[in-house]
Amino acid sequence: MKPEPFRNKMMVVTGAAQGIGREVAMRAAADGARLALVDRSDLVEKVAAEIGALGGFATAILADLEHWEGAKEAIATAIRRLGRIDILVNNVGGAIWMRPFEHFDDRQIEAEIRRSLFPTMWCCRAVLPSMIEARSGVIVNVSSIATRGINRVPYSAAKGAVNALTIALAMENAERGIRVNAVASGGTEAPPRQIPRNTENQTEDDRRWVSEVVRQTTESSLMKRYGTLEEQANVILFMASDEASYLTGTILPVGGGDTG
Repeated sequence: MKPEPFRNKMMVVTGAAQGIGREVAMRAAADGARLALVDRSDLVEKVAAEIGALGGFATAILADLEHWEGAKEAIATAIRRLGRIDILVNNVGGAIWMRPFEHFDDRQIEAEIRRSLFPTMWCCRAVLPSMIEARSGVIVNVSSIATRGINRVPYSAAKGAVNALTIALAMENAERGIRVNAVASGGTEAPPRQIPRNTENQTEDDRRWVSEVVRQTTESSLMKRYGTLEEQANVILFMASDEASYLTGTILPVGGGDTG
């Protein structure tokens, strides 16, 4: 990729407080992007400050993207602060519980769908009018290879829906100058989450079911390992860049050979 591939690009990264989202934000800032970082945790303000201390530009927006009003206001705020949105990276999501499907209750199933589908759907809906008006824009949705996996059926269903959303939205908007792709991330090594997705006490069964997921994820990877945050961010930022200008409606698995 050319030096500073995102110079003069206005980018929104959701779920930017930690993990893959934070890595994408830090790398994009180093590559010249001006950023709006969205998260429901105030940890995102520290990420924006860190980018500013390194000479980049980032503004933090606190929002709950699981609901339409939160997403609509977050995108509107980003447009006010940045002037426009050239690139949207939808990164919010992640399995809350890991257990066989018969052990999920209705509350948990609904929570998984709200967490891993609706933030992406709502943000796509919110940003689309401005991109249509500009006849230009890039959306990268962070999906998962866990559409083929164990002990995460509701999460898997949500990410399968993200894949379908990506393809259908790309078909509707390609001739309007808008590209929509998804990166299906595999298991990724990351520092312990400062705010865990699941705050409930873990039972012996919970720990066993999580270990089954770790084993299946590793065994399904041809490389027999988890990826790194950098390896995930590299591909997300490639898909967001002009280097991928002839890619749309594509779901790209990044799982060490596990295609999901």
